[in-house]
Amino acid sequence: MIHIQYFKTAFGELVIGSFENKLCLCDWKYRKMRTSIDNRIKKELNTEFIEKGSEVIEDCKTQLDEYFSGIREKFDLPLLMAGTDFQKIVWEALIKVPYSETSSYLDLSKNIGDVKAIRAVATANGANAIAIIVPCHRIIGSDGSMVGYAGGLSTKKKLLELEGAINKNQLSLF
Repeated sequence: MIHIQYFKTAFGELVIGSFENKLCLCDWKYRKMRTSIDNRIKKELNTEFIEKGSEVIEDCKTQLDEYFSGIREKFDLPLLMAGTDFQKIVWEALIKVPYSETSSYLDLSKNIGDVKAIRAVATANGANAIAIIVPCHRIIGSDGSMVGYAGGLSTKKKLLELEGAINKNQLSLF
């Protein structure tokens, strides 16, 4: 079974899940793709959700609290990314985008060696089920604009402000 728990934060409510001592889900509870993301994970792992805690979930909550408090920049959790091989390549590239920095879909496409895969990279980014830890919020438009985020654009902006990737006091076009 995939153990899940809900976790309320100042940024929004997350659903956190673990399977076989690995984090497989840390996502915004009220995102548009919630059902399809959950179904993909359950199908790939051939199991169901049960609302129950685990050591990995507790470690995740602790590390998220540290992140939201501004004292953690990197996460140290065992991950189980449920998706296609291409999605996993994109998600691994996302993990390499440093704290307090942003990147674009074009940059991600270049980093995985396929400059023409911008749309596929954007789709994989949107299918990420391990928000914040696999930092899809660090992806912005090539022109510096805010682009879609499962937790909402205001949450994305707040996360980037928390990290110092954008200055909350500067005149914003977002």
